[in-house]
Amino acid sequence: MYHFHAILQNIPLWAAIIAWAAAQGIKIILTLIVDKKFDASRIVGTGGMPSSHSSFTMALSFSIGKYYGFDSPLFAVAMIFSFVTMYDAQGIRRAAGKQAEILNMLILEHKIPDVDKLKELLGHTPLEVAAGALLGIVIGLWL
Repeated sequence: MYHFHAILQNIPLWAAIIAWAAAQGIKIILTLIVDKKFDASRIVGTGGMPSSHSSFTMALSFSIGKYYGFDSPLFAVAMIFSFVTMYDAQGIRRAAGKQAEILNMLILEHKIPDVDKLKELLGHTPLEVAAGALLGIVIGLWL
């Protein structure tokens, strides 16, 4: 039972979870405003504004910095983890999404049977990553 209580008291963990939930909530609201519809897939979906990966990792990093020191090795590890995650989100995963978009056009154009449409919204633009990072920093320092 001690371990469960310890998890509940882990502020950096909760900062990350709250930042992820806030980013996903913002995505739902923006989809309602822009597309004028509720899209349940945005609750856990990837891609879009702001990056929940960025907010998740940066909230974790800055919460660790706040509680253990911005000069601690733990903060350094968390920041490197955040930078790798954000680079992947706006680079590799974004490129994979663009490739999926092109493949979907080819599948549709050539009427290839028994092939499911590929997921296109995988990565993020630099602005989406920056917005997610800023959201994560604010939440990480706030909690």
